[in-house]
Amino acid sequence: MNREEILALYQWQPGTCFRHPAEGVVETALVKTIQPRLDGKREIRACRECVLAMEGIRHEAARQAGAEYVPGRAGETLGW
Repeated sequence: MNREEILALYQWQPGTCFRHPAEGVVETALVKTIQPRLDGKREIRACRECVLAMEGIRHEAARQAGAEYVPGRAGETLGW
């Protein structure tokens, strides 16, 4: 898949990227929801470049493990 096809797998809305909070509000995708013990649910959102970087890491990890890579799940583990 190319970059645009991967990005099309996500729903985008204004938010703050967890890796670049100083950039302010940009188009982001929800990649994970966490629930800290004392602070309720929190959405972890990533900008387009970060989603692509996360997808690249997952793709390479799957390749090295001989596992199937399924794009569109940047915030998930590969399930081993």
